[in-house]
Amino acid sequence: MVDPSVIPAFVAAVLAVTLAPGPDNTYIAAVALRDGPRAGVISALGMALGMVVHVLAATAGLAALLAVDPALIVAVQIAGAGYLGWLAVVTVRELGRSAAQTLSPRSRDVLVRAVITNLTNPKVILFFAAFLPGFVVAGHGPPALQMLTLGSTFLLIGLACDAAIGVAAGRLGRSLDTGGRAGTALTVVAACVYAVLAALLLVDALRTISA
Repeated sequence: MVDPSVIPAFVAAVLAVTLAPGPDNTYIAAVALRDGPRAGVISALGMALGMVVHVLAATAGLAALLAVDPALIVAVQIAGAGYLGWLAVVTVRELGRSAAQTLSPRSRDVLVRAVITNLTNPKVILFFAAFLPGFVVAGHGPPALQMLTLGSTFLLIGLACDAAIGVAAGRLGRSLDTGGRAGTALTVVAACVYAVLAALLLVDALRTISA
C-alpha cells in the first residue's frame, strides 16, 4: 500500500508534469485542432495505453535499465523522430488534396499513432525511472506494488488532463472554417508540430551520443 502521506505531493507533482507543455499534450492538441474533439480524446486514450507499458516497465525495472544505457535511449529517440517525421510528411501530402478527398483518419489509426508517439518518447521512460521510486516508502508493502499503484494513479490523472486538452483544442478547431483557409492552416500547424517534435528528439539523441 502506498504511504498516504506522500499522495498529496505525488498528485501535485503529477498535475504539474501533465499540464506543463510537452511532446504528448502538444501532439494531442495538434491532432484535436485538425480532426476535432473526438480525435483528441482518442489520442488521449492512446497516450494512456502507452503509459500502461511505461508503468509496467518501471515496475519491472526496465525503465531504470534504459536510463543507464545511453545506446538504448538513442535507439528510442531515433525511432520516435523517424515516426514523427513520417507523420509530418503524410500530413503535408494532404495539402494537395481537395477537401472532399481529405478524410479524417480512422479512430484505430488515431489511437495507434498516439500509442506509438507515447512509447517512443524517451523522456517519459526516464521520468518514470527517476520519478516513481522517489515516492516508494519502505514498510508500506512490496516496492513493485507501490510502483504499480503510483503509476496507475499517474496514468489516470494524465488521461483526464489529456482528454480535457483534446476536447478544448478540438472545439477550437471546429469553431474555425475547417473546409477553407483555416483548415489548410490547421493541417500545416499539425505537420509543423510533428516535424518540430521529430527534430527535438533528434537533437536529444545527438546530445546523448556526444555526452
